[in-house]
Amino acid sequence: MLETLSVASLDALADETIPPAIRTREELEIGDERSETELLAELAEIASKNDVYRSYIGMGYHGCTTPPVILRNILENPGWYTQYTPYQAEIAQGRLEALINFQTAVAELTGLPLANSSLLDEATAAAEAMMVCYAAGRRKRSKFYAADDCHPQTLALLKTRSVPIGVELVVCPPSEMQLGDDQVIGVLLQYPGTDGRIVDYTELCAEAHAGGAMVVMACDLLALTLLTPPGELGADVAIGTTQRFGVPMGYGGPHAAYISTSEKYKRQMPGRIIGVSKDARGRVAYRLALQTREQHIRRDKALSNICTAQVLLAIMAGMYAVYHGPGGLVAIAKRCRGMTLALRKGLLQFGLDVDSGPVFDTLRIRVAGARREGIVAAGLARKINLRHYDDGLGLALDETCADSDVEDLLEIFAGDAEVPTLHTLCDTGAEDLPGALMRKSACLSQPVFTSYHAEHEMLRYLHRLQAKDLSLTTSMIALGSCTMKLNATSEMLPISWPEFANLHPAAPASQTQGYAQMTSQLEEWLANITGMHAVSLQPNSGAQGEYAGLLVIRAYQQERGEAHRDVCLIPVSAHGTNPASAVLAGFKVVTVKCDDLGNIDIEDLRKRAEEHKDNLAATMITYPSTHGVFENGIVEICEVVHSLGGQVYLDGANMNAQVGLCRPGDYGADVIHLNLHKTFSIPHGGGGPGMGPIAVAKQLASFLPGHPMNEENGPKAIGPISAAPMGSPSVLPISWMYIGMMGSAGLRKATQVAILNANYMARRLGQYYDLLYSGRNGFVAHEFILDMRPFKRSAGIEVDDIAKRLMDYGFHAPTMSFPVPGTLMIEPTESESKVELDRFCDAMISIREEIRSIEEERIDRDRNPLKLAPHSALDITDSDWDRPYDRDVGAFPAEHLRDSKYWPPVSRIDNAFGDRNLVCTCPSIEELAE
Repeated sequence: MLETLSVASLDALADETIPPAIRTREELEIGDERSETELLAELAEIASKNDVYRSYIGMGYHGCTTPPVILRNILENPGWYTQYTPYQAEIAQGRLEALINFQTAVAELTGLPLANSSLLDEATAAAEAMMVCYAAGRRKRSKFYAADDCHPQTLALLKTRSVPIGVELVVCPPSEMQLGDDQVIGVLLQYPGTDGRIVDYTELCAEAHAGGAMVVMACDLLALTLLTPPGELGADVAIGTTQRFGVPMGYGGPHAAYISTSEKYKRQMPGRIIGVSKDARGRVAYRLALQTREQHIRRDKALSNICTAQVLLAIMAGMYAVYHGPGGLVAIAKRCRGMTLALRKGLLQFGLDVDSGPVFDTLRIRVAGARREGIVAAGLARKINLRHYDDGLGLALDETCADSDVEDLLEIFAGDAEVPTLHTLCDTGAEDLPGALMRKSACLSQPVFTSYHAEHEMLRYLHRLQAKDLSLTTSMIALGSCTMKLNATSEMLPISWPEFANLHPAAPASQTQGYAQMTSQLEEWLANITGMHAVSLQPNSGAQGEYAGLLVIRAYQQERGEAHRDVCLIPVSAHGTNPASAVLAGFKVVTVKCDDLGNIDIEDLRKRAEEHKDNLAATMITYPSTHGVFENGIVEICEVVHSLGGQVYLDGANMNAQVGLCRPGDYGADVIHLNLHKTFSIPHGGGGPGMGPIAVAKQLASFLPGHPMNEENGPKAIGPISAAPMGSPSVLPISWMYIGMMGSAGLRKATQVAILNANYMARRLGQYYDLLYSGRNGFVAHEFILDMRPFKRSAGIEVDDIAKRLMDYGFHAPTMSFPVPGTLMIEPTESESKVELDRFCDAMISIREEIRSIEEERIDRDRNPLKLAPHSALDITDSDWDRPYDRDVGAFPAEHLRDSKYWPPVSRIDNAFGDRNLVCTCPSIEELAE
């Protein structure tokens, strides 16, 4: 491969590619590479320092049982976790159907017909709902009420998110909300409340609507199997977490949040929506719907910056509903509630002051002084965590609670009193919910929720869906800017260890020493890799990292007395999340041109910076650039911004081209977010989970995010970015394992090989396609862009046709039309062998020859293997084959496909039909009959 490039060594290639001014010659301080066995043993020792108590803390986090058929066949299955976001719908039908199940479960349980395919966590979902209300009010109103019995992390995050956009957040009891105020955009209510109380909000919803405000309800999905759904109470939006649907607490994440609303607000809905459409044969097919709402289209006009969400966890939660079905979910809910009511009876017999009224699984007990201290001590002695209030204690039961757990709780609250048996307490009968709060509407009657309750049936269903999708188990996924590298099995093993999976995020620090040791070391490694001073692991996606980094810059400028600095310079080539995040963080976006070579136009940058020098807060840049080159002017760009009082935000999407070779902190960046789901080996999961920690320079370190669950927060810390203090900590062992196994030398070599692979492919494919951009000495960075636009004129072939034809060769298309419309951006990563690289190159070369046959009029311009791609098995076996080429050309364009063939499950999907006829839930029995 080096010979193909006429380069003597990997070191020489790095020297030829990366500007000398930014090359680091120092070795990283990670240590030597270590074997899988050795490092797993070390991590097991660290994990043993986590003490797994029975946590009845609640606050939206509950113990749950992950059905083993889901644990083994989804969470621990690379056929699911190595998939990419389903932009290429024809080869993503399995996970799209699974996400339709998730959306249907959410829509049915909440009583609101339109749900998206997941958000990051409950607290950020509440913030996204606030933005829906803000947008629905056309941004002319500016007051948002939140009930004081919402979860504390939700209230804290709402404060973080409301201030930069100018929304006044008012936290108070619902009875004190002034809903006649014409400035009110919306109201957030918790249902049931964080302390367990359940309130009928029908009248409040009517009052809010009369004043022109919307109502958002944060709901417990399991409770909604028994309670009147928020849509029937009058809520406009429902949000919450699906964690207790079979997803471990994981010390705070990752979990799939949800949001649902009416079709009236479909254009304001954040995140991705899966919709039903049809393929070229008229069969049902699924796809991403209404994509023009999203940040990659709307950029600084977007209502949300969300990109990566929590697809893998949403699939788990949806399948939990499929496996248990409506009857099973109701049984689990009734059991939780029954035990809670029995426990309350016992506590009342002990003379304790327990909140009365309707409850589901949560109780608040007012107790003080020595008695309170005795209860806490008795609980800790039995390895039980309770929730602490200023005036007492709280507890929340869950599906994992056995009779013995409830009896233990009775023992610790009893003191010297006689403890009644649980059997006695249950025998007195469970009190009914008030009629207005009791669910009367049926839900989850669709066949998918009534068909797969036997494990064999569920197992086969999961594997049928998996077989429809192309993942890294099939072939390389060369998506530019996405870094679809190997997710090594040894890295994945620890995420389901109980010591990492079963901790509550509010567990005392004394019980989480293993997490503290692992995350502290990971922070040190990431700081060393980036050349930065400090790291926050809280942001749980790349977009959240962007937002956090910009808020840190905003806080820094304010602390300097420069609060008026609110201009952020962003190149036109930036990913759409950059301008979306900047606007949400309170900045005004000023765009900067790029030159003909794809580089930032430094003269235009200098001009814009000078124009806004009094108000310049920051610039956001991606390095290497989104055009796949190391720009020579990066140091000068940083100097220009610094000289005028701004800070430099570096988008870390392309860090896979830098690790061990150059460090952003050394060449002038002040803050960088890192996509751990790209560079540091966390899998994409079909669209999440991701992690986007930020690393910052010394002057910004004191502003890193705080959190109400932390025992200590710095006085200058910005508010929380995620619902949990470390975002999605249970996936952090993956990156810890990756960095630890690779060691300093291994990380450096991985980067060199990523650059080698990209340049090797660019050299091969550059003989057949136009290579749009290159950097120093004609080399690219870790990715490159091929221009497909000439073929529209010469053969009527669009970039989409080439993407669909690649499916017939068994490949996922590279990134389409970003950052340049009509192009393909290819990133092979370091993980692929030369055999796989050549196989992909051969496919692209073969497709070029197919295009040539159209150009030379040897095949019809409108009916050819590209225009009619992909070819499903039904297409190929159709007895009425009328295409002007052989079936073999459609099905087996490369000889190796005869040995191993991935068949696209559907023909080309009609995207426009799906948007014109928006359907986002599973069909009912009646619809299936039709």
